[in-house]
Amino acid sequence: MRALLTKIEQNTRLDGVGDRLQRAVQATLRPQWLRDLLHGVPLGHPLHPAMVQVPVGSWISAAILDLMPGQRRAATTLTAVGTVSAVPAAVAGLNDWAALAPDQRRVGLVHAAANSIGLACYAGSLAARFSGRHSLGRMLSFAGLGAASMGAYIGGHLAYKQGAQVNQSISEMHLISQGWHPLGDMASLPQRQLITREIDDVSVILYRHGDDVTVMLERCPHQSGPLGQGEVQEIDGHACVVCPWHGSTFRLNGGEVVHGPSGNDQQVLPTRIRDGVLEARLP
Repeated sequence: MRALLTKIEQNTRLDGVGDRLQRAVQATLRPQWLRDLLHGVPLGHPLHPAMVQVPVGSWISAAILDLMPGQRRAATTLTAVGTVSAVPAAVAGLNDWAALAPDQRRVGLVHAAANSIGLACYAGSLAARFSGRHSLGRMLSFAGLGAASMGAYIGGHLAYKQGAQVNQSISEMHLISQGWHPLGDMASLPQRQLITREIDDVSVILYRHGDDVTVMLERCPHQSGPLGQGEVQEIDGHACVVCPWHGSTFRLNGGEVVHGPSGNDQQVLPTRIRDGVLEARLP
């Protein structure tokens, strides 16, 4: 399976289908507020992994009930709940997928295909159950669970091996040593401009507003874009930095994500002024 998934990552022939689907998803999910909602911006982390709990839990429970006598109605109900709830979970997943790197999109395409087969099996299972063909309905449910399980395995590869929609910058905090680190004289910091500095070879950005200074990890959580090269915009009364790569936007006074595709907040470091020198440390 590892070798197969590596071949999928490198298979550029999938890009033709993937590029067309990406354009269709972006054209359909055009409003910014809708994309942000589906990315999980209001939560501060991706929404899709949380949404899949409902269909997966329902389908597994239905499979258990299908193996027990006298549980047809309960199994049918759970099958229906899982099938209906899988649709919005898939939409959120497609929204995340459309903002990924090419190698991630290739694996994500196969992940989506496996889950689509599973969803089709469960839809067929519901039709069979409602028409009284419960044996066929159970067979289709077990087939759907197998396809969805394969999709879940591929999704795990996508998240944990390829790092899709996980915070790409947080691991850099492990490279910063304990204690306070000097970043420069406070008097030399310009007002309302992004400045890039390093703490133990980890790049951070500084932003001064009056006597307050934000020190934030410089690499974007989404795809490690250079926030130090981003644009500062005021959104809802807050100064925000916009990633130059994909447009993820974060408040400079707290690190909260304002616009996706990042679903994760950006890490801000505690600061202090000592003898006129700005210092920062790990939270």
